[in-house]
Amino acid sequence: MHRHNGTVDEPIPVTRAVGHGTAKLMPDVDRERAWLLTVDGAPQSYVDLDEPAHLEFEYVRRLGHVLDVLAEPGRPLDALHLGGGALTLPRYLAATRPGSRQDVVEFDRKLLDLVAEQLPLPEGADVMLHAADARAWLEAAPDASADVLVADVFGGSRVPAHLTSVAYVREAARVLRADGVYLGNLADAAPFTFLRSQLATLSTEFEELVLIAEPGVLRGRRFGNAVLAAAHRPLDLAALARRTAADAFPARVEHGAALRDLTGGARPVRDADAVPSPEPPGGAFGVG
Repeated sequence: MHRHNGTVDEPIPVTRAVGHGTAKLMPDVDRERAWLLTVDGAPQSYVDLDEPAHLEFEYVRRLGHVLDVLAEPGRPLDALHLGGGALTLPRYLAATRPGSRQDVVEFDRKLLDLVAEQLPLPEGADVMLHAADARAWLEAAPDASADVLVADVFGGSRVPAHLTSVAYVREAARVLRADGVYLGNLADAAPFTFLRSQLATLSTEFEELVLIAEPGVLRGRRFGNAVLAAAHRPLDLAALARRTAADAFPARVEHGAALRDLTGGARPVRDADAVPSPEPPGGAFGVG
């Protein structure tokens, strides 16, 4: 990834055909060992090898905020990540909660190979990589084996339909421990047909739901990411609100009555009726 120019090594982009498109790793000119991963031109992940706790994308930072507050600082977690990308959050957990045991399930084996080869995980990180379909792997995973499940799976720019249903959520709840937390990255816009259906679906298994999103998205002004957290226990909403309010693009933390109002009459999704998340408008953002 480096080209010698006579005095210093300058990182150069790496382009490779992967299972689902063309992946490109591009160096960040402002950070010495930081890389942006794109697939078919859409931003997927950002990684700083020297500072793995740096989360560049706003929605990833929100996922990180939930990971920060779901257990006392520094406590190792058993984590299951559905969707790999450049392994941003596994690196984050390894840095902020050393000793965490993590499994990453990514459908695109060639993408996993590219990331493992070009952006190696830090020494000592206990991260196992699995090239598999997320739901198939989840269905074979043992009961009560994870403290947190992070679902950030996009086929192209859409969440696959088979990861949106009651049957999928039931498997996620089974694999989580009693005090475990489900974390999902979704994308939608008003009138939030998909987001509302996902709130209804998650509520079939989890009593506590929390939604984190930018006010502009919640007000229906634009398409954007929404982070959903689900658990059988309350999360530290005050700590979450403080963290999200301090971001460059502050987000709102919604729960309780506000989420019930948003869900409205939406019905849980059955496998037979499941559809992918909506296609983002052209140039809306990168996901994945």
